[in-house]
Amino acid sequence: MGKTADPHPVKLFVGMLCRDIFLIEQLTGELCNIFGPVDLSSPVLPWEHTSYYQREMGAGLKRKFVFFKRLINPHDITGIKITTIGLENRYLNETRGRRINLDPGYLDAAKIVLASTKDFSHRIYLDKGIYGEVTLIYSGKDYQSLPYTFPDFRTTEYWDIFKAARETFKSDIRGSK
Repeated sequence: MGKTADPHPVKLFVGMLCRDIFLIEQLTGELCNIFGPVDLSSPVLPWEHTSYYQREMGAGLKRKFVFFKRLINPHDITGIKITTIGLENRYLNETRGRRINLDPGYLDAAKIVLASTKDFSHRIYLDKGIYGEVTLIYSGKDYQSLPYTFPDFRTTEYWDIFKAARETFKSDIRGSK
């Protein structure tokens, strides 16, 4: 017979996509005010994987990931996504498009999950108009992409960042026991 259990805590991160490095740093501070201190962040990386955001946000986009020290309950990702949407809406451009895209997600030892407002066949509904997507799985000592994994999340550059965050997460979990 199956037994229910509370989920284990997970490591929150936010991927930021923006042309303006100053705005990325400003939002990093705002995210820290909301979610607590960052214990790992990526360098600012060029983002040229698709033209999907070009019409709304322009060319020359950059990506940065920030990982937060405080672990969260996976259920919290819904409210976190809604909070990041509110932050994006505070920084719209003159045509009411986003100047910054904030993609919250979480990781544990086995997977990376992203939150989205868009429903697709590979996403599951969470709550309040938010969907969850397992974007990468960890297996065989490395991340593995899935058929729908975004092109940038297929790069070894991202995998190295997420492997470092995974090690931090595993250390945090060991320390909390």
